Amino acid sequence: MTLPQGQGLPWRQGSILERGILVAWSTRQLAELAGTTAKAVRHYHEIGLLDEPERASNGYKRYGASHLVRLLRIRRLTDLGVALADVPSVESGDDKARQILRDLDAELAADIERRHRMRREVAAIMDNQTALDMPPELKTLADDLPETQRALLMAYSSILTPQAMAALQEQLSGPRGDLEAEFAALDEDAPEDVRQRMAERMAPEVRRQHRAHPALADLGLASHRERAVAESVAVHALVEFHNRAHLDVLRRVHAILVGNDASGSESDGQR
Repeated sequence: MTLPQGQGLPWRQGSILERGILVAWSTRQLAELAGTTAKAVRHYHEIGLLDEPERASNGYKRYGASHLVRLLRIRRLTDLGVALADVPSVESGDDKARQILRDLDAELAADIERRHRMRREVAAIMDNQTALDMPPELKTLADDLPETQRALLMAYSSILTPQAMAALQEQLSGPRGDLEAEFAALDEDAPEDVRQRMAERMAPEVRRQHRAHPALADLGLASHRERAVAESVAVHALVEFHNRAHLDVLRRVHAILVGNDASGSESDGQR
């Protein structure tokens, strides 16, 4: 058997034809040749992607090379990410096919970027295990924050809007003073006068932070969740990641701020 130039194969086709016997393939054999499953082949029959072959006298399907080529084409497109429902459109080569492929290319580009970001985050964790406890956008702060605060931030990342997270990053990027370290080291059995003094020292700083970062002042506005859900996350995180002295100081800070606001309102009303 002589083939046109450029179509030769690395064996002698003539001798194969002389020796070979034409035997149709079963569904299982066809699937194995195409690297898929018999279940997938039957599904392609059901949705009209692959024509069913003639059956032998015993009722079994008889597949040939045309079915193998068709199945390989379907597999190639689906391996690229084309949905089964879009396979006929892509094969048509019309404007709709080009749009499907453009959309697929955009999805692949986004997936590549996502995987690059994941690699950067994995590298950050390999370099510094503490980055595991931080939301990705705040991982650069991992070294400077105590474990409790990292846990709080991870919990808050589930409820805060991107704008609130950006404000939080800006707030935490500033220098941290001795007061923050003293609060973190506060013993659970600290006496009441120590807690009160700490609250009085913290209140002006909290007020300053609220003014500098108004996006964080109201949890309901700073969260993309329902207010009740956001508050439940915040309460759980505060209670689980702070001791009783910490919580008492935070309550006292809140009372001082509310009292100051009330006093200021009364003064404004008397003017």
